[in-house]
Amino acid sequence: MTSDARRLPAGFGRLWTAQTVSSLGDGVTHAALPLLALTLTRDPMALAVVTAAGTLPWLLFGVLGGALVDRWDRRRTMWVTDAARAALLAIPAAAAALDVLGIPLLAAVAFLLGLGGLFFDTAATAYLPDLLRRDPALLERANSRLRGAQTAASGFAGPPAGSALLALGRAVPLLADAVSFLLSALLVRTLPAMPRPVPEARESLLRQARAGASYVFRDRVLLGLALRPAVGNIAFLAVETVLALFAHDRLGIGAYGFGLLLTAEATGGLLGAGIASFLGRRLGTGTALTCTAAVEGLAVLGLAAAPDPYAAGSALAVCGAGMGATMVLAPSLRQAIVPAHLMGRVASTSRMLAMCAAPVGAFLGGWLATAYDIRTPLCAAGVLLLAMTAVTASMTSNRRVEAALRAAARTGGGPNHPAGKDRVRQSAPGLS
Repeated sequence: MTSDARRLPAGFGRLWTAQTVSSLGDGVTHAALPLLALTLTRDPMALAVVTAAGTLPWLLFGVLGGALVDRWDRRRTMWVTDAARAALLAIPAAAAALDVLGIPLLAAVAFLLGLGGLFFDTAATAYLPDLLRRDPALLERANSRLRGAQTAASGFAGPPAGSALLALGRAVPLLADAVSFLLSALLVRTLPAMPRPVPEARESLLRQARAGASYVFRDRVLLGLALRPAVGNIAFLAVETVLALFAHDRLGIGAYGFGLLLTAEATGGLLGAGIASFLGRRLGTGTALTCTAAVEGLAVLGLAAAPDPYAAGSALAVCGAGMGATMVLAPSLRQAIVPAHLMGRVASTSRMLAMCAAPVGAFLGGWLATAYDIRTPLCAAGVLLLAMTAVTASMTSNRRVEAALRAAARTGGGPNHPAGKDRVRQSAPGLS
């Protein structure tokens, strides 16, 4: 029986439900936290602190967090993290109810939620290939469903729900997110436990973190997969920084129309996630990744040249489709070829590179718009995406991808995978 004909295991349904519920809560908080901060201050810098606090854990602890996840039981890491985030949200909810909520507390909560997200997301990324026995086709199907549900929950349903709940009281959206984390923790707790390979010789955490990062930079396929989101974040943040102003000044649309533009992009993302597996089968994963990256660059250039809101919305939908497909194909490939004992570190290294690139893109977009005009950041972003596509095309070609998959299949994705030098034994260590 081929992998395409096999069904996803029952445990995946619980994981999918847990992540969907948690994404819905994330969408609620994503909208509610800035609005909560706005009720406390009109200082732009104070508002920026709350927003930036959530991204700091990835910048400060990304690779170290991945090394810890590689030491811990991934299922336990996920449910303990979500239970802790549920308890954490009770603090600002109580402060809001007692009218003692302040910007420092909101920033601290955003930071700790981001830290929890680091551990949960990394553990979930590392757990999934074990649950699906590193089957590439099943991984693409699973990631397509996870990505689609995440987009729908956090992009469509969550933000308006957060705004509506905030109207009922400042503590209400925080409590709603806490409930979502608690439900997610309960569901993850019922997932099957997976034995974790760990090094026989216990190395320092810093040494293990360095080994994970260097593994990414030594492997051309993994490096190509890591460069795409890193360079992509520079481009997309340059666009995002000026998109609202571009929509107002060049397209002549207001706040409601701008919301529709973002909805068009999210709709494209759902479509891209849905057709990712088809593209991978039809074109080969490497070629499909190159094509989706090229589509993103061309779509951004189309956005820059858009004469009206309809053309702009179409360009954003196409760009979203390319992004949605890429964010299914790339993680699925990474999960299929990376040895189990390195999965957390490799995933967190790639995510950290992408997060570090985001502020560069935001600054670049603002500077280009100030020095030239509002279309310049969009044109520069499109050119940058196409240049990145050209550079990484050979790194993730079908030939290289197929060779990496064959190597992983020969070793079961285990410790003898090329460049993996740690000998391992099977065990299931706890969090302590």
